[in-house]
Amino acid sequence: MKLIERKAYLDRLIEVKGTLDIKVITGIRRSGKSKLLEAFRAHIVRHDATANVVQINFNLPEYEELTEYHKLYDYVQRNYAEGCNNYLLIDEVQMCQGFEKAINGLHASERFDIYITGSNAFLLSSDLATLFTGRTYEIKVFPFSFAEYCQYYDALSTDEAFDRYVRDGGMSGSYLYAKEESRFGYIKDVFRTLIVRDLRQKYHIRSLAVLDKLTDFLMDNIANITSVRNIAEAISATGMKTNDKTIGAYIGYLCNAFAFYRIRKFDIQGKRYLASQDKYYLADHAFRYALLGTKDMNYGRTYENIVAIELLRRGYELYAGYLYKKEIDFVAMRQNEKLYIQVSDNIDDPKTFARETEPLQKIKDAYPRMLIARTRHDMYQHEGIQIHDIAKWLKVANL
Repeated sequence: MKLIERKAYLDRLIEVKGTLDIKVITGIRRSGKSKLLEAFRAHIVRHDATANVVQINFNLPEYEELTEYHKLYDYVQRNYAEGCNNYLLIDEVQMCQGFEKAINGLHASERFDIYITGSNAFLLSSDLATLFTGRTYEIKVFPFSFAEYCQYYDALSTDEAFDRYVRDGGMSGSYLYAKEESRFGYIKDVFRTLIVRDLRQKYHIRSLAVLDKLTDFLMDNIANITSVRNIAEAISATGMKTNDKTIGAYIGYLCNAFAFYRIRKFDIQGKRYLASQDKYYLADHAFRYALLGTKDMNYGRTYENIVAIELLRRGYELYAGYLYKKEIDFVAMRQNEKLYIQVSDNIDDPKTFARETEPLQKIKDAYPRMLIARTRHDMYQHEGIQIHDIAKWLKVANL
Protein backbone atom coordinates (compact mmCIF):
# COMPACT_ATOMS: atom_id res chain seq x y z
CA MET A 1 0.00 0.00 0.00
CA LYS A 2 1.23 3.47 -0.86
CA LEU A 3 2.02 5.53 2.25
CA ILE A 4 1.85 9.31 2.53
CA GLU A 5 3.15 11.46 5.35
CA ARG A 6 0.27 12.78 7.44
CA LYS A 7 2.28 15.81 8.39
CA ALA A 8 -0.34 17.65 10.46
CA TYR A 9 -0.77 14.70 12.84
CA LEU A 10 2.94 13.89 12.92
CA ASP A 11 3.79 17.50 13.74
CA ARG A 12 1.43 17.43 16.70
CA LEU A 13 3.14 14.33 18.07
CA ILE A 14 6.56 15.89 17.57
CA GLU A 15 5.39 19.08 19.30
CA VAL A 16 4.55 17.22 22.53
CA LYS A 17 7.51 14.83 22.43
CA GLY A 18 9.23 14.77 25.81
CA THR A 19 6.31 16.12 27.81
CA LEU A 20 4.99 14.22 30.83
CA ASP A 21 1.57 13.75 29.22
CA ILE A 22 0.29 10.34 28.18
CA LYS A 23 -0.17 10.85 24.45
CA VAL A 24 -3.34 9.11 23.25
CA ILE A 25 -4.12 8.68 19.55
CA THR A 26 -7.85 8.21 19.01
CA GLY A 27 -10.16 7.95 16.01
CA ILE A 28 -12.36 5.59 14.08
CA ARG A 29 -10.94 2.18 13.23
CA ARG A 30 -8.78 1.96 10.10
CA SER A 31 -8.27 5.73 10.02
CA GLY A 32 -4.48 5.39 10.17
CA LYS A 33 -3.63 5.48 13.88
CA SER A 34 -1.18 2.55 13.66
CA LYS A 35 0.56 3.98 10.59
CA LEU A 36 0.90 7.32 12.35
CA LEU A 37 2.57 5.60 15.31
CA GLU A 38 4.98 3.87 12.91
CA ALA A 39 5.80 7.19 11.25
CA PHE A 40 6.47 8.75 14.64
CA ARG A 41 8.80 5.90 15.56
CA ALA A 42 10.72 6.45 12.32
CA HIS A 43 11.01 10.15 13.19
CA ILE A 44 12.40 9.32 16.64
CA VAL A 45 15.00 6.93 15.22
CA ARG A 46 16.11 9.50 12.63
CA HIS A 47 16.39 12.46 14.99
CA ASP A 48 17.26 11.08 18.45
CA ALA A 49 20.57 9.22 18.57
CA THR A 50 20.04 8.38 22.25
CA ALA A 51 16.56 6.94 21.76
CA ASN A 52 15.49 3.62 23.23
CA VAL A 53 12.10 2.78 21.71
CA VAL A 54 9.99 0.09 23.35
CA GLN A 55 7.25 -0.68 20.85
CA ILE A 56 4.40 -3.14 21.35
CA ASN A 57 1.76 -3.95 18.74
CA PHE A 58 -0.93 -6.13 20.25
CA ASN A 59 -2.12 -7.10 16.76
CA LEU A 60 1.03 -9.24 16.47
CA PRO A 61 1.08 -12.75 18.02
CA GLU A 62 4.53 -12.25 19.58
CA TYR A 63 3.02 -9.83 22.12
CA GLU A 64 0.12 -12.08 23.13
CA GLU A 65 1.80 -13.02 26.42
CA LEU A 66 1.71 -9.35 27.46
CA THR A 67 -2.10 -9.11 27.43
CA GLU A 68 -2.19 -9.09 31.25
CA TYR A 69 -1.18 -5.79 32.80
CA HIS A 70 1.41 -7.12 35.27
CA LYS A 71 3.28 -8.81 32.44
CA LEU A 72 3.06 -5.70 30.28
CA TYR A 73 4.39 -3.53 33.09
CA ASP A 74 7.28 -5.89 33.85
CA TYR A 75 8.22 -6.25 30.16
CA VAL A 76 8.40 -2.49 29.64
CA GLN A 77 10.44 -1.93 32.80
CA ARG A 78 12.91 -4.66 31.80
CA ASN A 79 13.48 -2.89 28.50
CA TYR A 80 14.28 0.47 30.08
CA ALA A 81 17.76 1.72 29.08
CA GLU A 82 19.70 3.86 31.52
CA GLY A 83 21.14 7.07 30.04
CA CYS A 84 18.78 7.04 27.02
CA ASN A 85 15.62 8.85 26.06
CA ASN A 86 13.10 6.06 26.62
CA TYR A 87 9.94 6.00 24.52
CA LEU A 88 7.00 3.62 24.93
CA LEU A 89 4.72 3.08 21.93
CA ILE A 90 1.77 0.72 22.33
CA ASP A 91 -0.71 -0.07 19.55
CA GLU A 92 -4.19 -1.46 20.37
CA VAL A 93 -3.55 -1.08 24.09
CA GLN A 94 -7.08 -2.21 25.02
CA MET A 95 -6.12 -5.80 24.13
CA CYS A 96 -4.21 -5.91 27.45
CA GLN A 97 -6.62 -6.61 30.29
CA GLY A 98 -6.23 -3.86 32.88
CA PHE A 99 -4.00 -1.81 30.56
CA GLU A 100 -4.78 1.42 32.43
CA LYS A 101 -3.10 0.06 35.57
CA ALA A 102 0.11 -0.68 33.68
CA ILE A 103 0.08 2.69 31.89
CA ASN A 104 -0.59 4.60 35.12
CA GLY A 105 2.25 2.77 36.86
CA LEU A 106 4.68 3.40 34.02
CA HIS A 107 3.66 7.05 33.85
CA ALA A 108 4.17 7.45 37.60
CA SER A 109 7.72 6.11 37.27
CA GLU A 110 8.56 9.04 34.93
CA ARG A 111 10.95 6.81 33.00
CA PHE A 112 9.11 6.68 29.66
CA ASP A 113 7.62 9.08 27.15
CA ILE A 114 4.33 7.25 26.52
CA TYR A 115 2.24 7.03 23.32
CA ILE A 116 -0.74 4.71 22.88
CA THR A 117 -3.48 3.91 20.41
CA GLY A 118 -6.58 1.83 21.00
CA SER A 119 -9.94 0.73 19.71
CA ASN A 120 -12.29 3.64 19.25
CA ALA A 121 -14.86 1.98 21.51
CA PHE A 122 -12.45 1.19 24.34
CA LEU A 123 -10.36 4.36 24.47
CA LEU A 124 -12.98 7.07 24.38
CA SER A 125 -12.26 10.77 24.75
CA SER A 126 -14.80 10.89 27.57
CA ASP A 127 -13.03 8.06 29.43
CA LEU A 128 -9.45 9.33 29.35
CA ALA A 129 -9.59 11.36 32.58
CA THR A 130 -11.12 8.37 34.37
CA LEU A 131 -8.74 5.77 32.93
CA PHE A 132 -5.49 7.61 33.50
CA THR A 133 -4.47 9.40 36.67
CA GLY A 134 -1.86 11.46 34.78
CA ARG A 135 -2.53 14.22 32.29
CA THR A 136 -3.41 13.03 28.79
CA TYR A 137 -2.90 14.71 25.45
CA GLU A 138 -5.34 13.48 22.80
CA ILE A 139 -4.69 13.49 19.07
CA LYS A 140 -7.85 12.76 17.09
CA VAL A 141 -7.15 11.08 13.77
CA PHE A 142 -9.68 11.30 10.94
CA PRO A 143 -9.91 9.37 7.66
CA PHE A 144 -8.04 10.88 4.70
CA SER A 145 -8.91 14.47 3.89
CA PHE A 146 -9.33 15.52 0.27
CA ALA A 147 -5.87 17.11 0.39
CA GLU A 148 -4.42 13.77 1.52
CA TYR A 149 -6.42 11.96 -1.18
CA CYS A 150 -4.83 14.26 -3.77
CA GLN A 151 -1.42 13.48 -2.31
CA TYR A 152 -2.15 9.76 -2.59
CA TYR A 153 -3.46 10.06 -6.17
CA ASP A 154 -0.99 12.72 -7.24
CA ALA A 155 -1.45 12.05 -10.96
CA LEU A 156 -5.08 13.20 -10.93
CA SER A 157 -6.25 16.75 -11.57
CA THR A 158 -8.06 18.50 -8.72
CA ASP A 159 -11.44 18.17 -10.43
CA GLU A 160 -10.98 14.49 -11.28
CA ALA A 161 -9.70 13.72 -7.79
CA PHE A 162 -12.67 15.47 -6.17
CA ASP A 163 -15.23 13.60 -8.26
CA ARG A 164 -13.58 10.34 -7.20
CA TYR A 165 -13.19 11.36 -3.55
CA VAL A 166 -16.91 12.06 -3.30
CA ARG A 167 -17.52 8.35 -3.99
CA ASP A 168 -14.35 6.80 -2.53
CA GLY A 169 -14.21 8.69 0.75
CA GLY A 170 -11.21 8.77 3.07
CA MET A 171 -10.89 5.17 4.30
CA SER A 172 -7.52 4.61 2.64
CA GLY A 173 -7.54 0.83 3.09
CA SER A 174 -10.27 0.67 0.44
CA TYR A 175 -7.97 2.25 -2.16
CA LEU A 176 -6.22 -1.09 -2.64
CA TYR A 177 -9.31 -2.52 -4.34
CA ALA A 178 -9.70 -1.84 -8.06
CA LYS A 179 -13.47 -2.26 -8.27
CA GLU A 180 -15.96 -0.03 -6.51
CA GLU A 181 -17.95 -3.04 -5.31
CA SER A 182 -14.88 -4.36 -3.50
CA ARG A 183 -14.03 -0.94 -2.07
CA PHE A 184 -17.53 -0.54 -0.68
CA GLY A 185 -17.36 -4.09 0.67
CA TYR A 186 -14.25 -3.16 2.64
CA ILE A 187 -15.85 0.03 3.96
CA LYS A 188 -19.04 -1.81 4.93
CA ASP A 189 -16.96 -4.38 6.82
CA VAL A 190 -15.16 -1.63 8.74
CA PHE A 191 -18.45 -0.16 9.88
CA ARG A 192 -20.57 -3.22 10.49
CA THR A 193 -18.04 -5.79 11.68
CA LEU A 194 -15.50 -3.66 13.51
CA ILE A 195 -17.39 -0.67 14.84
CA VAL A 196 -20.66 -2.36 15.74
CA ARG A 197 -18.81 -5.39 17.16
CA ASP A 198 -16.76 -3.12 19.43
CA LEU A 199 -19.83 -1.28 20.63
CA ARG A 200 -21.70 -4.49 21.35
CA GLN A 201 -18.75 -5.81 23.34
CA LYS A 202 -18.25 -2.63 25.38
CA TYR A 203 -21.87 -1.74 26.07
CA HIS A 204 -23.46 -5.23 26.00
CA ILE A 205 -26.01 -4.12 23.41
CA ARG A 206 -28.86 -6.58 23.18
CA SER A 207 -30.83 -5.26 20.23
CA LEU A 208 -28.43 -5.15 17.29
CA ALA A 209 -31.43 -4.83 14.96
CA VAL A 210 -32.35 -1.49 16.57
CA LEU A 211 -28.71 -0.34 16.40
CA ASP A 212 -28.57 -1.27 12.70
CA LYS A 213 -31.83 0.53 11.99
CA LEU A 214 -30.56 3.58 13.88
CA THR A 215 -27.30 3.75 11.93
CA ASP A 216 -29.23 3.41 8.66
CA PHE A 217 -31.56 6.24 9.74
CA LEU A 218 -28.69 8.54 10.73
CA MET A 219 -26.84 7.82 7.48
CA ASP A 220 -29.96 8.49 5.43
CA ASN A 221 -30.52 11.77 7.28
CA ILE A 222 -27.04 13.26 7.50
CA ALA A 223 -27.18 17.05 7.64
CA ASN A 224 -30.89 17.05 8.61
CA ILE A 225 -32.06 18.64 11.85
CA THR A 226 -33.61 15.92 13.98
CA SER A 227 -34.21 14.85 17.59
CA VAL A 228 -33.93 11.67 19.60
CA ARG A 229 -37.70 11.57 19.97
CA ASN A 230 -38.27 11.84 16.22
CA ILE A 231 -35.75 9.08 15.55
CA ALA A 232 -37.32 6.79 18.17
CA GLU A 233 -40.77 7.36 16.68
CA ALA A 234 -39.51 6.68 13.14
CA ILE A 235 -37.88 3.40 14.18
CA SER A 236 -40.88 2.34 16.28
CA ALA A 237 -43.08 2.93 13.23
CA THR A 238 -41.20 0.14 11.42
CA GLY A 239 -42.39 -2.35 14.04
CA MET A 240 -39.28 -2.39 16.23
CA LYS A 241 -39.75 -1.90 19.95
CA THR A 242 -37.61 0.95 21.25
CA ASN A 243 -37.83 4.28 23.10
CA ASP A 244 -36.16 7.68 23.49
CA LYS A 245 -33.84 6.48 26.25
CA THR A 246 -32.48 3.56 24.22
CA ILE A 247 -32.04 5.62 21.05
CA GLY A 248 -30.33 8.41 22.97
CA ALA A 249 -27.92 5.93 24.54
CA TYR A 250 -27.15 4.22 21.22
CA ILE A 251 -26.49 7.56 19.52
CA GLY A 252 -24.10 8.39 22.35
CA TYR A 253 -22.25 5.12 21.78
CA LEU A 254 -21.92 5.78 18.04
CA CYS A 255 -20.63 9.31 18.63
CA ASN A 256 -18.22 8.17 21.35
CA ALA A 257 -16.80 5.67 18.88
CA PHE A 258 -16.25 8.44 16.26
CA ALA A 259 -18.69 6.84 13.82
CA PHE A 260 -20.91 9.94 13.88
CA TYR A 261 -20.44 13.52 15.06
CA ARG A 262 -23.30 15.39 16.68
CA ILE A 263 -23.62 19.11 15.86
CA ARG A 264 -25.89 21.14 18.14
CA LYS A 265 -28.21 23.86 16.86
CA PHE A 266 -27.34 27.41 17.90
CA ASP A 267 -29.58 30.50 17.83
CA ILE A 268 -27.26 33.19 16.44
CA GLN A 269 -29.45 36.14 17.43
CA GLY A 270 -30.33 34.85 20.91
CA LYS A 271 -26.87 33.34 21.42
CA ARG A 272 -28.25 30.16 22.95
CA TYR A 273 -28.33 26.47 22.19
CA LEU A 274 -31.62 24.98 21.06
CA ALA A 275 -32.44 21.83 23.03
CA SER A 276 -33.03 18.57 21.16
CA GLN A 277 -32.15 20.17 17.82
CA ASP A 278 -29.16 18.34 16.39
CA LYS A 279 -27.49 17.32 13.14
CA TYR A 280 -25.39 14.19 12.69
CA TYR A 281 -22.49 13.69 10.31
CA LEU A 282 -20.61 10.53 9.38
CA ALA A 283 -16.90 10.14 10.13
CA ASP A 284 -16.53 9.38 6.45
CA HIS A 285 -19.19 10.01 3.83
CA ALA A 286 -18.39 6.79 1.94
CA PHE A 287 -19.96 4.76 4.77
CA ARG A 288 -23.34 6.00 3.54
CA TYR A 289 -22.79 4.77 0.00
CA ALA A 290 -21.27 1.48 1.13
CA LEU A 291 -24.19 0.61 3.41
CA LEU A 292 -27.16 2.30 1.72
CA GLY A 293 -26.06 2.24 -1.93
CA THR A 294 -25.44 4.97 -4.50
CA LYS A 295 -28.92 5.20 -6.00
CA ASP A 296 -29.55 8.48 -4.17
CA MET A 297 -26.19 10.26 -4.17
CA ASN A 298 -27.63 13.56 -2.84
CA TYR A 299 -24.48 15.56 -3.49
CA GLY A 300 -25.62 18.50 -1.39
CA ARG A 301 -25.74 16.43 1.79
CA THR A 302 -22.50 14.67 0.90
CA TYR A 303 -20.70 17.98 0.37
CA GLU A 304 -22.02 19.23 3.70
CA ASN A 305 -20.75 16.08 5.43
CA ILE A 306 -17.33 16.50 3.81
CA VAL A 307 -17.11 20.14 4.92
CA ALA A 308 -18.25 19.29 8.46
CA ILE A 309 -15.53 16.67 8.93
CA GLU A 310 -12.92 18.95 7.35
CA LEU A 311 -13.76 21.73 9.79
CA LEU A 312 -13.49 19.31 12.71
CA ARG A 313 -10.20 18.06 11.28
CA ARG A 314 -8.93 21.65 11.25
CA GLY A 315 -9.78 22.04 14.92
CA TYR A 316 -13.03 24.03 14.81
CA GLU A 317 -15.98 23.64 17.16
CA LEU A 318 -19.11 23.32 15.04
CA TYR A 319 -22.71 24.37 15.52
CA ALA A 320 -25.71 24.48 13.22
CA GLY A 321 -26.78 28.11 12.96
CA TYR A 322 -30.33 29.46 13.20
CA LEU A 323 -31.24 33.08 12.47
CA TYR A 324 -34.65 34.64 11.73
CA LYS A 325 -36.13 31.19 10.99
CA LYS A 326 -33.34 30.56 8.48
CA GLU A 327 -30.74 27.84 8.83
CA ILE A 328 -27.01 28.38 8.40
CA ASP A 329 -25.18 25.12 7.94
CA PHE A 330 -22.22 25.85 10.20
CA VAL A 331 -21.04 28.29 12.79
CA ALA A 332 -17.37 27.32 13.10
CA MET A 333 -15.29 28.60 16.02
CA ARG A 334 -11.60 28.21 16.77
CA GLN A 335 -10.03 30.37 19.52
CA ASN A 336 -10.86 33.94 18.44
CA GLU A 337 -12.07 32.94 14.97
CA LYS A 338 -15.67 32.55 13.91
CA LEU A 339 -16.96 31.59 10.47
CA TYR A 340 -20.47 31.37 9.08
CA ILE A 341 -20.68 28.75 6.33
CA GLN A 342 -23.31 27.57 3.89
CA VAL A 343 -22.70 24.50 1.74
CA SER A 344 -24.45 23.77 -1.54
CA ASP A 345 -24.13 21.47 -4.53
CA ASN A 346 -24.66 23.73 -7.53
CA ILE A 347 -25.39 27.46 -7.30
CA ASP A 348 -25.65 28.21 -11.02
CA ASP A 349 -29.41 28.70 -10.69
CA PRO A 350 -30.01 32.30 -9.49
CA LYS A 351 -32.85 31.13 -7.21
CA THR A 352 -30.57 28.59 -5.53
CA PHE A 353 -27.84 31.20 -5.15
CA ALA A 354 -30.27 33.68 -3.58
CA ARG A 355 -31.65 31.03 -1.21
CA GLU A 356 -28.17 30.04 -0.02
CA THR A 357 -26.84 33.58 0.44
CA GLU A 358 -29.93 35.12 2.06
CA PRO A 359 -29.29 33.75 5.60
CA LEU A 360 -25.65 34.89 5.44
CA GLN A 361 -26.68 38.40 4.41
CA LYS A 362 -28.86 38.73 7.52
CA ILE A 363 -25.90 38.25 9.90
CA LYS A 364 -25.02 41.57 11.51
CA ASP A 365 -21.56 40.96 12.96
CA ALA A 366 -18.28 41.30 11.07
CA TYR A 367 -17.09 37.68 11.12
CA PRO A 368 -16.37 36.07 7.72
CA ARG A 369 -19.28 34.57 5.79
CA MET A 370 -18.73 31.84 3.24
CA LEU A 371 -20.68 29.86 0.67
CA ILE A 372 -18.94 26.64 -0.37
CA ALA A 373 -20.21 24.94 -3.53
CA ARG A 374 -19.04 23.18 -6.68
CA THR A 375 -18.32 26.35 -8.68
CA ARG A 376 -15.12 25.19 -10.45
CA HIS A 377 -13.89 28.81 -10.18
CA ASP A 378 -11.45 30.68 -8.01
CA MET A 379 -12.84 32.33 -4.88
CA TYR A 380 -14.84 35.52 -5.47
CA GLN A 381 -16.98 37.81 -3.31
CA HIS A 382 -20.67 38.66 -3.44
CA GLU A 383 -21.89 41.39 -1.08
CA GLY A 384 -19.22 40.53 1.46
CA ILE A 385 -19.75 36.76 1.17
CA GLN A 386 -16.82 34.63 0.04
CA ILE A 387 -17.85 32.15 -2.66
CA HIS A 388 -15.52 29.12 -2.63
CA ASP A 389 -15.23 26.12 -4.91
CA ILE A 390 -15.38 23.15 -2.55
CA ALA A 391 -12.53 21.23 -4.19
CA LYS A 392 -10.17 24.21 -4.05
CA TRP A 393 -11.22 25.07 -0.49
CA LEU A 394 -10.59 21.52 0.72
CA LYS A 395 -7.05 21.53 -0.68
CA VAL A 396 -6.03 24.56 1.39
CA ALA A 397 -4.05 23.46 4.44
CA ASN A 398 -5.67 26.06 6.73
CA LEU A 399 -8.43 28.62 6.40
